[in-house]
Amino acid sequence: MAKKIISPCISICKTDPVTGYCYGCARTNEEKKLWKDESTNEKWKEENLKVILTRMQGWQLETFKESYEHKKNQGISLFKKNLLKDK
Repeated sequence: MAKKIISPCISICKTDPVTGYCYGCARTNEEKKLWKDESTNEKWKEENLKVILTRMQGWQLETFKESYEHKKNQGISLFKKNLLKDK
């Protein structure tokens, strides 16, 4: 069985009105819907991850990679971890 690909959402969910990309994960609203759709296959998700990485650069790319890696390893994004810590 193929390994399930974790959603790239890093809990910073706000869409740029100019590009239509999420500030946190660089996905479009349509891509977000496809990630939630149970019929979307893992191959599409793998390819979409590559696409969204090309939309980012500089600090956005670096912080996304760090938070996404943390989410894959710990089950929670760094943003959510810090929110919970502050409560």
